[in-house]
Amino acid sequence: MNDEVRIIAPSRSLSIIDQETREIANTRFEELGLKLSFSKNCESIDDFSSSSIKERIEDLHEAFLDKKVKAIFTVIGGDNVNQLLKYIDYNIVKKNPKIICGYSDTTALSNALFHKTGLITYSGPAYSTLGMLKGIDFSINYIKKCLFSSDPYEVINPEQWSDDSWFLDQEKRSFYKGNGIKVLNHGKAEGKILGGNLCTLNLLQGTEFMPDLTNSVLFLEDDELTSPSNFDRDLQSLIHQKHFDRVKGIVIGKFQLKSEVSEDLLKKIIQSKQELESIPVLYNLNFGHTTPHICFPIGGLVKIDTKSRKQITIEKH
Repeated sequence: MNDEVRIIAPSRSLSIIDQETREIANTRFEELGLKLSFSKNCESIDDFSSSSIKERIEDLHEAFLDKKVKAIFTVIGGDNVNQLLKYIDYNIVKKNPKIICGYSDTTALSNALFHKTGLITYSGPAYSTLGMLKGIDFSINYIKKCLFSSDPYEVINPEQWSDDSWFLDQEKRSFYKGNGIKVLNHGKAEGKILGGNLCTLNLLQGTEFMPDLTNSVLFLEDDELTSPSNFDRDLQSLIHQKHFDRVKGIVIGKFQLKSEVSEDLLKKIIQSKQELESIPVLYNLNFGHTTPHICFPIGGLVKIDTKSRKQITIEKH
């Protein structure tokens, strides 16, 4: 305990996060027995709510090089973390392995780091996520399961979930009764986890940063900016990637309400893909842009058995 966690802003700047949210997040980390430090440039901000590539690379390298830092959390998502990928010194990361956690735009960084260095990275709450006053206990529990322990853990859905703009009014929240993980194609699978935010993962296609899909189980979700047609074509684009025929299974995250990707439309999209007929496909898992959400290891081992009580189990992380 009392390990140091470095907060970096490889996408949007810490400057966009209000003081109340920061104070709550700081308390959450403290309650986890962690102490925070903040990268030198994390509050720098430009016309794109970010900071320069040079500043963001400097902060990333410094976080990995600092021996006192045991884990790295990103501030929040954004749109431009893929700007950094050519400038990262992957030898620094490889020689100084440590936890790095975030979601959304961080997907591109997490999958690239795993592919280039073999470092298991983590899709889970960002620093700003822990600034949520209510409905956060489930997420914190999965941080503990995933980052504080090496024991296998079962993946389940929370009893209630939300898709509101919680940061606008911490007291006025809308929650819905939770529902379980659902199955489109039954089956068993075992493989390394890849993925996160689908449209961000697809930014890696055709580059040196795209992970090999061989023996993978894909965890895929998208945000409110997607739509049924966008999700369909983004999924199809991923299906066209080399070695997709070696993918072992797919787990799809719960969609935000504004996306209008209904259960019926999702089923039609999946059932239209002949390439998915022979692998297990599950959906409605709470990860990504609805809250609360699980934490899972990119590059870690997952086992799926849709007929078992424990449908999804993270084995190694």
